[in-house]
Amino acid sequence: MKILIMSDTHGDSHVIDKVRNFYPEIDVRIHCGDSELPYVHDALKEMKKVRGNCDREEAFPEEEIFTVDGVKILVTHGHLFNVKSSMLSLTYRAKELNAQIVCFGHSHILGAEMMDHILFINPGSLLKPRGHKEKSFAVLEIVDSTFTVEFLTDDQQCISSHTFQRN
Repeated sequence: MKILIMSDTHGDSHVIDKVRNFYPEIDVRIHCGDSELPYVHDALKEMKKVRGNCDREEAFPEEEIFTVDGVKILVTHGHLFNVKSSMLSLTYRAKELNAQIVCFGHSHILGAEMMDHILFINPGSLLKPRGHKEKSFAVLEIVDSTFTVEFLTDDQQCISSHTFQRN
């Protein structure tokens, strides 16, 4: 199972399309908010998507919760959980929902970390990255008892790859 994760594209539908075209056969596509596009925009078709603090359209849900291959995934932007200050509120929400993976954005800083048996993934930003100079997105691969997160640039160059044991 492979999942494409992006966030914080801030109105740039071309970069969304570019990255989507890298993975035409991907199993799931996620946008973690601040697309600043209409909910029904072609670039966001067939994508799990949530509302970010810069998204005005109310059609976007604040959270998306779904299960693939027996793994429960929570998608949220992160601003409502103050992720720039602490991961505590988001961790509590993930535990409340029994989520095994949380995908979020908001900070524009890429990262993957396993905390309290929950994998947190922030793909960074495809428009205005912070912490790294490269614009970034993530690909999550779920195989048996492992989660592998690969961070890539908008030109599909690998920034880093991380493997975690699934609990």
